[in-house]
Amino acid sequence: MVSYKELGLVNTRAMFAKAVKGGYAIPAFNFNNMEQLQAIVQAAAETKSPVILQISKGARNYANQTLLRYMAEGAVQYAKELGWRRPQIVLHLDHGDSYELCKSCIQMGFSSVMIDGSSLPYDENVALTKKVVRYAHRYDVTVEAELGVLAGVEDEVSAEESHYTKPEEVIDFVTKTGCDSLAISIGTSHGAYKFKPEQCTRDPKTGKLVPPPLAFDVLKQIEKKLPGFPIVLHGSSSVPQEYVDYINAHGGKLPDAVGIPEEQLRKASKSAVCKINIDSDSRLAMTAAVRKVFFEKPGEFDPRKYLGPARDEMVKLYKHKIINVLGSDGHAK
Repeated sequence: MVSYKELGLVNTRAMFAKAVKGGYAIPAFNFNNMEQLQAIVQAAAETKSPVILQISKGARNYANQTLLRYMAEGAVQYAKELGWRRPQIVLHLDHGDSYELCKSCIQMGFSSVMIDGSSLPYDENVALTKKVVRYAHRYDVTVEAELGVLAGVEDEVSAEESHYTKPEEVIDFVTKTGCDSLAISIGTSHGAYKFKPEQCTRDPKTGKLVPPPLAFDVLKQIEKKLPGFPIVLHGSSSVPQEYVDYINAHGGKLPDAVGIPEEQLRKASKSAVCKINIDSDSRLAMTAAVRKVFFEKPGEFDPRKYLGPARDEMVKLYKHKIINVLGSDGHAK
């Protein structure tokens, strides 16, 4: 059993309470490799923002659970080297799909886990979430649960259609399960193709897709049912068009990729939404930077020469999200 406290990590409890009260959201950035981790820690340290390092089931298998344990500990020490005296870093399982997976992550030093039973019948979701909460709380690990279904594809998570969270269910669900935060569905979606073209309108000047607005009326109803309770938004990448355009112009194929407008995420950040998940934007920044090196220097084969610029681009992206979208900068000095 590895305690996350031995690694210098924190759970989300105090972090979320402060965010809800302060009207900002904590960035939850997914990572799969060293460069992404370095970029996240550098951006958080330079902006003094609390941060959540997210690992999906697939990313955990890719990176190896033992290496992740030491990478998380290294992230805390790296943050201190960068001058962040008291790093507030969470290691979080994103979309855990079983009790066994959540238990394994907790035993390997995760400070927060998500159990996603949203595709199950309501009572089964309650039972599974309650079981995970009971185990996690023994070790002071916080638990995120989910009600409602997000469309889109990201790693193992896939759904054709979204189903908004039902506000009338949230009190019963949170009370019965004891979860610490709740991921809801109000129109965000996983992946770089968050909406089908027929769901969008097109800007007459640019021809770009304009996605439908988020269902803030549903969010407000949930806030009234659960005043002050931490709410989470998944699938919240904005899919920056400059990255998409560059990738498409240099050998890529991302037709009609579209994300969540940043102004909508800013609005959500000022509500009870205190955790916003961002993954696809990082992948796009990394891919665009790598393609740029290969286009300009086709003879390059040193990984440091293309992964280094990719890391720098991700730092820029993460700092932009922290400062200009989520407003979490300066809240973890």
